[in-house]
Amino acid sequence: MAIQLLLCLWRGGCRRQSSELKLATVLDLLLTGARLPGQEKPLDLAVSDGKFVAPQPEARQVIHLEGALVTPPLVEPHIHLDAVLTVGQPRPNLTGTLFEGIAIWAERVKSLTVEDVKSRVRQVLRWQLANGVQHVRSHVDVCDPELRALRALVELREEIGDQMDLQLVAFPQQGVMSFPEGQDLMHRAVSMGVDAVGGIPHFELTREMGVESVKFAFFLAAEHGLRVDIHCDETDDDHSRFVEVMAAETIRLGMEGRVTASHTTAMHSYNNAYAYRVIHNIARARMHMVTNPLDNSVLQGRFDSYPVRRGHTRIKELMEAGVNVCIGHDSVMDPWYPLGYGDPLQAAFVLAHYGQMSGAEELRSLLDMITGGPARALGIENYGLAEGSPASLVVYEAPTETDAIRLLPRRRLVLRRGQIVARTEPARTTVTWDGREEAVDFMPHPVDSR
Repeated sequence: MAIQLLLCLWRGGCRRQSSELKLATVLDLLLTGARLPGQEKPLDLAVSDGKFVAPQPEARQVIHLEGALVTPPLVEPHIHLDAVLTVGQPRPNLTGTLFEGIAIWAERVKSLTVEDVKSRVRQVLRWQLANGVQHVRSHVDVCDPELRALRALVELREEIGDQMDLQLVAFPQQGVMSFPEGQDLMHRAVSMGVDAVGGIPHFELTREMGVESVKFAFFLAAEHGLRVDIHCDETDDDHSRFVEVMAAETIRLGMEGRVTASHTTAMHSYNNAYAYRVIHNIARARMHMVTNPLDNSVLQGRFDSYPVRRGHTRIKELMEAGVNVCIGHDSVMDPWYPLGYGDPLQAAFVLAHYGQMSGAEELRSLLDMITGGPARALGIENYGLAEGSPASLVVYEAPTETDAIRLLPRRRLVLRRGQIVARTEPARTTVTWDGREEAVDFMPHPVDSR
């Protein structure tokens, strides 16, 4: 720098060059007082040219977060976008069961159009973005000879461009081996550009057909270099054991790290000795697991009197074995689940209860199950808040991971590649107490003894 300064003075151009050097250090955005997961002390996050960089004192825009929690973007690993906002069409699900939902959807598929699907999905993608979701994996029903839903989502994936990242899974809702031309439809779906191959082996007509459907999905994925994400053992039947076939095929084909088993609710009914063995095979295969607490907490246990089982896979045992377990939202106002607004944080809140994950470390782990965990399952690269990564993040109106789960706050700020893409003005609640109006923020404060 001393030599550069002497040359500058000798040439008489010091003022111009120092100005250029100064401009080079001006950030696009500086977020002060951000509290990251697992860290007590707030720090500053700096953005330049759409990436995280080292903080500098000057920035074109400064936002003071005052200790608000900041995470990387939320990741949705399991949703059915083609079915969103169809609740009550063509009729309501009166029993609330999985099987009535499947029957109703089979009727609704007949009236699908490309624009119908796209218009509904556009709405929900906006909801998801407002909630901080920037990466989405959607299963798409391909049991339609015209593949209308898939055509719609392939087109929409191109139309949304860089606004969100969308992965598509070829999902045979009515089965592969049990549905007329099921295999041909799956081949056609792959040719249209899906990112992963799905299946539903427990819905096939026989155990043998279910095993065959799993092997078919793996063959198709391996042939085309795709990932696998199968609806597996979504039943209370303890004899539904297709996840062991998935683990075996993963190991046999060398697809470790590229396979996801979704739901696996039958695992909660397995005897402990078998569950222990299959969980360790899943870990050996480096499979990813997705639990869907919103849907499965209401869909499972429907054949039970009392006690009624909870409807989730063996989350804690899987995590203790080193398996990456993620949380999916699954449905948004469709024949299976009439509620929801596309917020993974809500699904995490439900899992805290149904999964009995109320321990201090367990509560904190729920945030990773909707951020880093599913990012690994989807194979997202350059994910996180490290310098050099795309400047994408979520700011919560809460100071800690536990408070975010407890309060389910709207997202204060959502940043994507350096640009603010969603924001929520902080709400203000007041009560009148002892004749005085006081603000309430639902956070504990030092006790006033007066």
